This record gives sequence, structure tokens and C-alpha cells, in this order.
Amino acid sequence: MVENGGFLRVLGRGDVLALAFGAMIGFGWVVLTSDFLADAGPGGAALAFCVGGVVVALVGLCYAELVSAMPLAGGEHHYGLRALGSRGAFVASWAMLLGYLSVAAFEAVSLPQTLLYLFPDMLAGRMWTVSGYEVHATWVAVGAGAALAVTAVNYLGIRPASVFQSIAVLFLLAVGVLLLVGSFTGGSGEDMRPLFRGGAGGLFNVLVAVPFLFVGFDVIPQSAAEIKLPYRQVGKLLVVSVACAALWYALIMLTVGSGLTAGEAARADLASADAMAGLWDSRTMGNILVAGGIAGILTSWNAFLIGGSRLLYAMAESGMLPRWFARLHPRFRTPAHAVLTIGGLSALAPLFGRPMLTWLVDAGGINIVVGYVVVVLCFLALRRREPAMERPFRTPAGPALGGAALLLSLGLGVLYLPGMQAALVWPQEWAIVGAWWAVGAVFLWRLPRVAPGADAERRLRASVPGAAS
Repeated sequence: MVENGGFLRVLGRGDVLALAFGAMIGFGWVVLTSDFLADAGPGGAALAFCVGGVVVALVGLCYAELVSAMPLAGGEHHYGLRALGSRGAFVASWAMLLGYLSVAAFEAVSLPQTLLYLFPDMLAGRMWTVSGYEVHATWVAVGAGAALAVTAVNYLGIRPASVFQSIAVLFLLAVGVLLLVGSFTGGSGEDMRPLFRGGAGGLFNVLVAVPFLFVGFDVIPQSAAEIKLPYRQVGKLLVVSVACAALWYALIMLTVGSGLTAGEAARADLASADAMAGLWDSRTMGNILVAGGIAGILTSWNAFLIGGSRLLYAMAESGMLPRWFARLHPRFRTPAHAVLTIGGLSALAPLFGRPMLTWLVDAGGINIVVGYVVVVLCFLALRRREPAMERPFRTPAGPALGGAALLLSLGLGVLYLPGMQAALVWPQEWAIVGAWWAVGAVFLWRLPRVAPGADAERRLRASVPGAAS
């Protein structure tokens, strides 16, 4: 094991793929499928994920080149500093940090909601009501308790976290195979009609969730300092992970659509589980799919605690945020304070009940798009300003591909704006976004202006009192 900036290089090829794929799969394929099918139909939802997958793959190719050239913990943070300077780096990092935190918090809400399918009588100790949803103490305890457990695994080191990730992803894949087999043997083409519904509006309603559901491949750049592979391979694995996730989501839409009619899917709390039970004519199989969903929750949760904590660490280490977040545990070599912060904040999400699921998808999604836009700008800027920079993985048709990624990412961002069918909900979702950027504005106002360049991080540290040398 080779140390790199205090971190340990222990992640191999399988670990990297499990980390990125598990991050992107999560639990949205279980808890949000009925909404997707109602909006766009099985064919429309699958098409939306294929289109979204192309957009994300283009952005992923930009990431792939950058991570091979700058394999440092913190990903976007370092790209932004070198290409755009301190202000651009902060915007990218702060936006992605909310994206990571929103996914971690989403999983803390998803887990108790999932267990309700297995244990419908688990609710006890009514606490309060949020947007018409009654929040119960047992429900909150499950979500918050799991948040503490996942945080503890990550606190103890990257190796136990990666082993846990690989085991959970293998189980998740096995469940996906069972669902696919069930669709071939017990599915019905009649149930899939109409294959497309809702027109362009339905397609956009699904497409707007893509940034949130596909965020995860960028966990690879965040943990680059802990990967023990040639940097060219790291870039390739990043792109492969996006393709695998797009295929997964498209297949889920089609297989679930073959097992439930439109009316049944609309009435289902967990359409994927009900479809699995119907395809195999077995309630047990539905429970097995829910167990796979729980595995997805844990893989995504685990990955985003890794990614979010490394990004928070990188921002603090360069002087953008308080130095307290940059402490590495002397024994476990993990960013201990950053891990505890991300884990602790995610533990608060269950207090707001199930409505927080939708709020987090949209509020996190628009910030992820902002982060993607800035990363693509970094890619284009470095191609123009530093053509001779060493790039072990070089994206083909670089400027043209980067331009396409930029336009498509901006197009995704427009879907969240007022007046669009998938606009952020007022006041809850705008409040989350507004509060996050209000805090960010304070840090940004105090941040010294540092011009872009290969030594931008060194110059930034030198200009911030108390930052690392």
C-alpha cells in the first residue's frame, strides 16, 4: 500500500467499479419507479434514462481526462483551481458537496420507508406532521441509527468501506438478474401499454431526476488518491460505470412495466417490489427485491460518504473551509471530521419524513448540474490553456465533445427553473438551495482571489492564514 498525501492506495479495479456503480444505483430504482412509469410509461422512462445516460457519459468523459491528469482527493476542487482559480473551484465544490450530502440524506429517509414494506406495523410514537406526512419516532430511529452505522464504517477506513461496498453490489446485481428473469418468464406486453405516455412533459419529468440518480461516477475522482491503478484505467472505469448505470435504470423501467399495469404501478408504494412479487407470483420474491433495494441504499450511502467527505477535506485543506474538516485520523487515514459531519447531517433528514425524498432529489439535482457545468468548463479551459499537460486518458474529439457536454448540461439545468414543468417546488426545495448558497456566499466572500494555474492551490494556501503549507 502506497501513501499519497496521507491517504492509502488500496482500491483495485473491482473496488472502483463497485464504488461508482453502487453509488449511482442507490434506491431510486425502487422508491421512484411508480412516479417515472406514471409520468412517461415504461418505454418513455427507459428512453429518458438512455438520453440522460448519454448526457452524463459526455460529462463523464470530461471527468475521465481530468482525473487521469490530477488524481487527487477532492476531484472537482482541484480541477477548478487549476482551470478557473479559487472562485470557480469553490462554486464547483460547494455545488457538488450539496449533491453528495443530498444523496446521503436521501438514503437516510429511504431506508425506513423501505422497511415499511417489510414491516407495515413498525410505525409508533407519532412526533409531528410534515407536508401532510406523519413522522414517527420508530421511523426516525431507523434512519438516524443506520446513518450512524454507515458513518462508523467509513470512519474506520477505506478498506472496510470498500469490502462492504463490493459485497452489497454483488447482492444487488443478483436481485436485478432475478427481476429480469421474472420479466422474461412472467411479464406481459399488455401491461406495458401504453409504452409512452405524457408526451415531452412526461419525458422531462423523468429526465430531471437523472442528475440526482446518476451522480456517483464522480465519487471516483473524489477517492482518486486511494486508487492503486494506472490513471488511464481509472478514466476508462469511470465511463464504463456510467454505461452500466444507464443500462440498469432502463431495464428496471421495462421489467417493472411488464409486471404491473399503469393503474397498479400508480397505486403501488414500491412498484419494483410489487412487480417482482407479481412476476414470480411470490410475496417472498418481492421481499427479496426490497432487500436488494436496501443493499442499493447502503452502497449509495457508503459511496457518498466517501466522496462527500473527501471533497469536504480537500476544500478545508486548501483553506476554503475551516481547517478542522481537513484532519486525517492518525490510525485509519480517513478524513475523520469530514466523515462525521456528512454522516451527522444525513442523520437529521428522517426528522422531516417522506416528503424529504422529493425535496432532496430536486434540490440536490440542480446543484449537481451546476457542478457538472463547471467541470466541463474546466475541461475546455485546460485543453485551450495547457495543451501539453500530461493526460494519461485523453478524451477523443475533446473540444467538440466538451462543447456538447456543456450545452446538454445547461439544458438539464433549465428544467429546474421557474416556469418549467419540472421546476423546483416553492418554498421547500428553493429554501434548501437558497440556504445552502447563503452559507456558501459567506465563505466565498472571505475567499482570496487566486488566478488559475498549476500552482493555484499552493498560492491559495499561502494567502489563507492557518491553511496547510
